[in-house]
Amino acid sequence: MNNAAATFAAVFIALYAAHSFGDHWVQTHHQACAKGAADWSGRLACARHVAPLTATKAVALAAVVLLAGVTLNPLTVVAGLAVDALSHYWADRRTTLARLADAIGKGDFFRLGAPRPGHDDAPHLGTGAYALDQAWHHLWLFVAALVIAA
Repeated sequence: MNNAAATFAAVFIALYAAHSFGDHWVQTHHQACAKGAADWSGRLACARHVAPLTATKAVALAAVVLLAGVTLNPLTVVAGLAVDALSHYWADRRTTLARLADAIGKGDFFRLGAPRPGHDDAPHLGTGAYALDQAWHHLWLFVAALVIAA
């Protein structure tokens, strides 16, 4: 494996682990509940989720640099984290990802497992919306890792 491939692999693994931790442990309950609201409070809650999530990813990348000896270009790190943060914010506003799912014929899957309107009868993460959300984030982690390792 050449150095670029090893760098990409190390960066992707760091971003993936930090994403999982940041999206589930760092995000507050308020941010998770409010980030999809169709007003400024929702936009702010989403930004307040994405900022520490991105910082978590930056810390993971710093650990790869400091502890694994991987050399990264600060400009590509900033660019890759920006791509990831913007794509994460876009998807986590919820209506955007729901509209994309509807547009490509995945709307029924997006709504799979969701509570019925006016009810809280799906108290689990096993929804189509969650699966598509995480798949979206993983794709953009891959893109961010490519940008950072370039």
